[in-house]
Amino acid sequence: MMLPPDFFCQDACKVAQALIGKIIRRKYKQQWLAARIIETEAYYLNDKASHSSLGYTEKRKAMFMPPGTIYMYYARGHASLNISCGNKGDAVLIKSAFPFVDKLSPQNNIKTMQQLNPEKNGMTRSIEKLCAGQTLLCKALELTVSEWDQQQFDTQHFYIDDINYIPGQIIQTTRLGIPLDRDAHLHYRFIDYDYAQYSTKNPLTKRDNMAGYDYILV
Repeated sequence: MMLPPDFFCQDACKVAQALIGKIIRRKYKQQWLAARIIETEAYYLNDKASHSSLGYTEKRKAMFMPPGTIYMYYARGHASLNISCGNKGDAVLIKSAFPFVDKLSPQNNIKTMQQLNPEKNGMTRSIEKLCAGQTLLCKALELTVSEWDQQQFDTQHFYIDDINYIPGQIIQTTRLGIPLDRDAHLHYRFIDYDYAQYSTKNPLTKRDNMAGYDYILV
């Protein structure tokens, strides 16, 4: 079932946590490509790390549009998927995912995702690494800024599906790539504990990370 717009009319961190385990469905030609969301990051208007904190521009317009609006931008030259939520200026970044298989999206569809997102040397990218990062995810699902920025989800082309999966445990920790003076200390990143090894960066494997301080389990 496609997530309704009301789903995104919540606090950004609540949306980021609730998106863990949901399925991204993308119609590519005659195939439905799919990936399970395993890592997200929340951003607020008054958050120094947020694009919207720099003010409204046409390029950032989607962050100020109704909750559930797709916001895509280029991260190091490649597409990145975000969704507006909560109050104006708030959004959630889909940080990483894991290829998903069911009747709508059979195993063979993963081969298409691998063709869309090969290694730099042209070799086949492993399933584990196929969507392990915000730009890799967009490549594997053929999501482009020009097509989807400021658009709405729809069941014919691109949407987020709720399959009633509930993560056993979620890791809440700091976001990645945030300068110290831009609210790097905030625990606004959420990871499915069972898929942490496939996330962008697993906080459980860093030797000096402390539970209850560098991350918490929720």
